[in-house]
Amino acid sequence: MKSKNLSENILRSVKSKGFKYIDLPSVIEANHIVQRSGENFRKFIFSFTDQNGSELCLRPDLTIASCLRYLENNLKGKEKIFYSGQAYRKSQNKKDSIIRNQIGFEILGSKDEKNDDKEIINTSLKSLQNIKYSSGTLTIGNVEIFNLLISKLDIPKRWKLRLARHFWRERYFNDLLKRLETNSDVDPTIVEIDKKRYVKMLKEDLSNIVAGRTINEILKRFDQKIKDPRRASKGKNVSKIIKDFLKIKCPINKAAIELNKFFKKNKINLAVDQKYFPISNNKVSNLNVVFSASFGRQLEYYTGMVFKIDIKSKNSLKNIINGGRYDGLISDLGSKKQTPAVGAALNLNY
Repeated sequence: MKSKNLSENILRSVKSKGFKYIDLPSVIEANHIVQRSGENFRKFIFSFTDQNGSELCLRPDLTIASCLRYLENNLKGKEKIFYSGQAYRKSQNKKDSIIRNQIGFEILGSKDEKNDDKEIINTSLKSLQNIKYSSGTLTIGNVEIFNLLISKLDIPKRWKLRLARHFWRERYFNDLLKRLETNSDVDPTIVEIDKKRYVKMLKEDLSNIVAGRTINEILKRFDQKIKDPRRASKGKNVSKIIKDFLKIKCPINKAAIELNKFFKKNKINLAVDQKYFPISNNKVSNLNVVFSASFGRQLEYYTGMVFKIDIKSKNSLKNIINGGRYDGLISDLGSKKQTPAVGAALNLNY
């Protein structure tokens, strides 16, 4: 897989699909990454300070570097681009390489979302023709369906936002579900104490800062909680619905049937058409194609269709391609409007 000829063959395959090659900067401003992914992500990047005191870092992700290019060059309209290079990221697993060789391809600024999703998957499959493998799996998920489910559940708005925001953080998400189903974070005694504090703080200067927030902000948040209470009787049922949803896994041609069966059983006002998915064949290019409701938790910025391709080579299963839709990424990086975006990256280190 480390063959230069193989890399060149894959690049030619992507180019033949109408994508334009671009160069990406190896160094970007660290604040772009930290603001998007949180301070916790800082420990995974290689950062340094330049002579002007600005914090820079080696690009930990080619997709973010590409979206920054689109934003900073004030580009508009549809772009079909591809690129190759290295991403640099530390890992908690000592066996992982800190240097990741990748080939990526994206469609940015296009409103033809369903066809674009199909094109990215088809380009991935064409690239795969350059690699020898006996079998594999194309797994497709959709973060948008999860978010639509959350929006329909009978829980307070703040909980809907919390669950949607932390879907990609699997361990923390599971902890949220435990809190939701047991009400373990709601102590009646503490609530009564907070109510007394609330009355007392109403008499203070609302512009004063407490723990990084103004008293006015604190009071508004508490007032919202009082008006939008979490009902203990509902938490356990909602948690079960979410867990059952995330267990849905089936051949791709049965995805709509299984999802609609689930929505009907749980009296959720949602319906999915099979045409919603970018592919409906259960077998393509020696790959079994499956739908997984829980897939899509690898990166925070995914917003819609997500997929991965794992191939069996030399008796071991290896991840080779990951991709999906990230319509909110460019706006999160600073754009004043949301820009449709979908892409994939092929791992040359597999």
